[in-house]
Amino acid sequence: MSLSDPLGDMLTRIRNAQRARMAVVSTPASRLRSNVLEVLQREGYIRGYSETELRSGVKEFTIELKYYEGAPVIREIKRVSTPGRRVYTKISDLGRVYNGLGITILSTPQGVMSDLEARNANVGGEVLCSVF
Repeated sequence: MSLSDPLGDMLTRIRNAQRARMAVVSTPASRLRSNVLEVLQREGYIRGYSETELRSGVKEFTIELKYYEGAPVIREIKRVSTPGRRVYTKISDLGRVYNGLGITILSTPQGVMSDLEARNANVGGEVLCSVF
């Protein structure tokens, strides 16, 4: 089965799993998903993730979700740039998510990074998603 928006599928799986108070969720593996999960882990929104090989050439990620006092750490996670409508921005035009309490994940020429890292590197790119 092919998906038209693999990253959107992963974000929806995370959103649904946290609403159901699940500890872990699995999703098919890809390089873009790995980079986004790395940013989420670095920023403290998930505990971690691991890659398992189901069979030859088919891998999946097991994502450990994070909760604080029974509430999910990720309150809101949404896709900004979709396959039908790509959203690109210069770093000077990039706004803050909830006045700096959340992050925006960007795909830049230097790799996938959070908005803070992109501001420090002074690079813009495609706005993948926002997390609060």
